[in-house]
Amino acid sequence: MTYVQPEQVVKNMVQAGAAKSKLPVRDLVIRGALAGALLGFGTTLAFTAETQTQMGIVGALLFPACFVIIILLGLELVTGNFALIPLAVLEKKATWQEMLTNWFWVIVGHVIGGSFYAMLYVIAATHLGHVTDHAVAQKIIQVAEAKTLGYSALGTAGLLIVFVKGILCNWMVALGAVMAMTSQATLGKIVAMWLPILLFFAQGFEHAVVNMFVIPAGMMLGADITLSHWWIWNQTPVLLGNLVGGLLFTGLALYVTYRSREVNKGKEQVKNDKGKRERMVS
Repeated sequence: MTYVQPEQVVKNMVQAGAAKSKLPVRDLVIRGALAGALLGFGTTLAFTAETQTQMGIVGALLFPACFVIIILLGLELVTGNFALIPLAVLEKKATWQEMLTNWFWVIVGHVIGGSFYAMLYVIAATHLGHVTDHAVAQKIIQVAEAKTLGYSALGTAGLLIVFVKGILCNWMVALGAVMAMTSQATLGKIVAMWLPILLFFAQGFEHAVVNMFVIPAGMMLGADITLSHWWIWNQTPVLLGNLVGGLLFTGLALYVTYRSREVNKGKEQVKNDKGKRERMVS
């Protein structure tokens, strides 16, 4: 059987979080940069499919391919780490400092990778500025402005909306990282991962790492966006929303219902064994 039971999945989540917390900074940045670039590839693939078919769902069906590559290669994705590493901290297999170090340097890697791919894609799509009507480039500008100027126009309500979209997004994205652990077979992992990533992308929720490509790319293409628009009205609240969604609704929720039950079983077994020994002595 290649199916892995939920109790074992949660144990694997703790182990994965512990392993990630021990990675050196060099690996965090490199793996984070590769993941950021790959999510950029997935986004331009989805936008290309959408502009060609005029059907957003087609792009959503294709986008998870980049996520699958990231997970199968063991790269670093901070949105998944939001759910995994805190569990290792709870079980004292990682420290708070290690967790925060991982998150910080992986985010740095994401910004580098996403921005680098954005630069390369802009060069390719616009032929170094000689093409001004590229369909996907226009789509990127539109999306980047909607993700920043669209929320800023709503004021405080915009911050709440983008924060909630960040929660809903990473509830699914972190679940995608966990679902990869439900199978020991590569094909099973791919199918299991594909489902929650499709759910998030098809509904237009906010993913911090995707935005580290989309918004810089939009700025390079001429979108009317400043660094403050990017970080105040999107990137920061989305990161916080992704943290809440991944930590509370995926990581801790599964941990509490499965791991705590497993721990209680173990304590009960120890208690029963102790009682048996005491009766044998008496």
